[in-house]
Amino acid sequence: LISLLLSHSFKVPSGSHRQQCPQGKGLETIEPLVRSVEETPDPIPTTITGTIPTWINGSLLRNGPGKFEFGKDSYTHWFDGMAMMHRFHICEGNVTYCSRFLRSDSFVTNSEKNRIVVSEFGTLALPDPCKNIFARFFSRFQIPKATDNASVNFVTYKGDYYVSTETNYMRRVDPQSLETKEKVDWSQYIAVNSATAHPHYDREGATYNMGNSYGKSGFFYNILRVPPPEEKAAVEDSADLNGARVICSIRASEPRKPSYYHSFVMSENYIVFVEQPIKLDMLKLILYRIQGKSLNKVLTWDPQYDTIFHLVNRHTGKESEVKYRAAPMFTLHQINAFEDNGLLVMDMCCGDDGEVIGNFTLENLRRGAGEEMDKFYNSMCRNLPRRYVLPLTVDEETPLDQNLVSLQNYKATAKKTKPGEVYMTHEELYDDELLQYGGLEFPQINYDQYNGRPYRYFYSCGFGHVFSDSLLKMDVHTKELKRAGGDVNVIFPPVFVASPNATQEDDGVVLSVIITPREEKSTFLLILDAKTFTELGRAVVPVNIPYGTHGVFNKMG
Repeated sequence: LISLLLSHSFKVPSGSHRQQCPQGKGLETIEPLVRSVEETPDPIPTTITGTIPTWINGSLLRNGPGKFEFGKDSYTHWFDGMAMMHRFHICEGNVTYCSRFLRSDSFVTNSEKNRIVVSEFGTLALPDPCKNIFARFFSRFQIPKATDNASVNFVTYKGDYYVSTETNYMRRVDPQSLETKEKVDWSQYIAVNSATAHPHYDREGATYNMGNSYGKSGFFYNILRVPPPEEKAAVEDSADLNGARVICSIRASEPRKPSYYHSFVMSENYIVFVEQPIKLDMLKLILYRIQGKSLNKVLTWDPQYDTIFHLVNRHTGKESEVKYRAAPMFTLHQINAFEDNGLLVMDMCCGDDGEVIGNFTLENLRRGAGEEMDKFYNSMCRNLPRRYVLPLTVDEETPLDQNLVSLQNYKATAKKTKPGEVYMTHEELYDDELLQYGGLEFPQINYDQYNGRPYRYFYSCGFGHVFSDSLLKMDVHTKELKRAGGDVNVIFPPVFVASPNATQEDDGVVLSVIITPREEKSTFLLILDAKTFTELGRAVVPVNIPYGTHGVFNKMG
């Protein structure tokens, strides 16, 4: 969810992505998409139009906020809403739908007290009114515990499904029934204080992630590895992160202002951590509780700092002594990365500026149609795809001030500027046609077969509105675009599912969930042919579903 956090700026740099994209005019309200809804715990049928391929056998699982009030208390920020899990089960051309709220400690406690008891990203819980005045005063000096409201993504470790946010807590869940199981604290397994909701998976079944740690020795970004499940391991219905370890700890360049990150880069042999100038002010973090400010106030855009790419060998855990730098930018989602003749090619969605953070308040998202919504949308930074190319072999013999990207098919550059340092410029990975769709975000690829390897296609969302309103397919070889959706629809990020006997990269389907804000119970699951990007079928769901971001396909569904 935080992928939409860094999307507003008052200062518009010359040539910024916001300037390049068309301005919105007469935009629809999206208020119906950020209302509380009821859960649908028992699977219900859907109405099918078109044809859903019978080879699709599994479940599209989605996660996102679905409840924004408890009693008389309301959340301030969209990210704060209680996690709701959704399951679209596809089998033999039919689709059923169900949903459940995650029974997190936050959800249960708030429900029992009928008020907001647990602080979230943008909402600070007020002191208990039953406490005396002194107890309420001193409670301001207590840093609240991290929330376990895991509303960002579904992830897997050792074959088990979890829902995850960006704290040290996850919740194991049953991907069939959406039943909430035990809470898992990363710090009980490994010395980290948090972990991302975007792990990577290798072809041997291991999972990689990143998490922070801080103490007397400083602030570190840690690369984590959770091993594959053991073949002869006892089948127990419990969380298993045993064997998790830190393979590399990267010291923050600015220990008092470490960088925020949402994801990281992984190829077949390397992991790259992108240290970007979205800064976490540690002093503000300590003081925010006393000042009565929520967490979204402690993140700042600080473009006096370059972007630093930290290169780590995935197999040995050794960090390169070379620091790769680039101009200030922010990135939230990586598209893919692969190695090519001594170069590491990294594709990602990037923005040029992130001056004001945290503007996805419910007040903003519930603005009326027309001028007010236009004003909010037109203030947003638009993310666009770009490519950085990192030379893997840089040593004392490498000449200064020469472009080390020697392959002619790449327009990005990398030059050694002094011993141990390389400065990179990027290649824009799009043509002007993309600008009319408002840029793109939430990229997806044929992950199982092409993650970390040379690839050609990715699928994403276009942003002609505050929430995504089109589906896009990009050919990174030709920069050709195909588009689906648009008009007044709001579109959930795509999920690619390969066909059973696929011989080409785009043999399969793209799944997405579509909502029309002006119509009640207008949600449907859309199935596109990934190759032609045309509709095969849809399944209409007779309930209201709030907007969410990330999802996965459970093939075992």
